Amino acid sequence: MSVIKELFQRDLITPPKFLVDNIHYETMMGSIAYGVSSEHSDIDIYGFCIPPKDSIFPHLRGEILGFGTPMSKFEQYQQHHVEDKNKGVIYDLNIYSIVKYFQLCMENNPNMIDSLFTPPRCVRHSTKVGNLVREHRQLFLHKGCWHKFRGYAWSQLHKMESQSRIGKRKEIIEQFGYDVKFGYHVVRLLGEVEQILATGDLDLTRDREVLKAIRRGEWSLEKIKDWFAEREKGMQVLYENSSLPYSPDEAKIKNLLLNCLEEHYGALSGCIVLPERATQAIHDIKAVLEKYGF
Repeated sequence: MSVIKELFQRDLITPPKFLVDNIHYETMMGSIAYGVSSEHSDIDIYGFCIPPKDSIFPHLRGEILGFGTPMSKFEQYQQHHVEDKNKGVIYDLNIYSIVKYFQLCMENNPNMIDSLFTPPRCVRHSTKVGNLVREHRQLFLHKGCWHKFRGYAWSQLHKMESQSRIGKRKEIIEQFGYDVKFGYHVVRLLGEVEQILATGDLDLTRDREVLKAIRRGEWSLEKIKDWFAEREKGMQVLYENSSLPYSPDEAKIKNLLLNCLEEHYGALSGCIVLPERATQAIHDIKAVLEKYGF
C-alpha cells in the first residue's frame, strides 16, 4: 500500500480524492536516501500520480487553449509535518502529476533526479508505470544537469553562510560556526553532478561518509568553500568531455510519457494525435532550417 493511501485511511492527511488510488511511484528522499539519516530524521516522500484524463488533456472537457478562463489542473500535492504518532515519525509529502514530474526530470531538477535514483530500499510504492519510469531513468540525464546542480549548490552555499536562523538551526550555527546541513548539501550536489557527467549514472549514497563527517562538524566553513571552488573549476572540463547529450531527447521522453499514460488509461485515441514518421521528419527538418535562417 502507498504511504499516501495508508495515511489517508487513518485520517492523517487530506489529499485530492482522485489521488489516493492513482499514485504510481513513491520513494523516500532526503537524508534517508543519502545514507546520512538519524533516528530523529523526518521522512520525505516524493513521487508521482496520474490525474484524471481531462486534467492532462483539457480539450476533453471543452477547454479551448488560449480562450477564456483556464480550468484548474492538478500539478502537485504537498502536505508537510504529518505526524504519525503510532510509528513515531513525521512525513513531508510531495506528489506530482506525472506530466509535471517528467518536465522537472527532463530539466534535470536535482530533487526530481534524486527521486528517480534513490536506492531500492527507499522505494515505498511502485506500480508497473513506476517501474517503467525507473527502468528508463537514465533517459532524462543530459549535460544541462551541470547548470541546474551548480545553481542549487550556489543557493545552498549562500544559505550555509547566513546567520539568520532560529530554533534548532540557530543552535547548530552556534555550535559549528555555520549551518552544517546546508554545507553537506553543497558537497552532495557537486558530488552527484560529477557522477552524472562522468558515468551517466547516480549513486546517492556514494559520498555518505563524507556527508556524515560534515554533519558532525568535522569540516570547517572555509574547507567547504575551498572544496567547492576547486571542484567547480574541474567540473567544467568534465562537462566538456562528458558523453552525455547537451540537451534532453524530448521525443523519446515524450514517448515514454505516452506509454505510461496508455498503461494507466488504456488507448489514448481522442486524446492526442501522433504524426506519422514521414510527417514528423518533415516537421523536424523544417524546424532545423528555420533555426539557422533558411
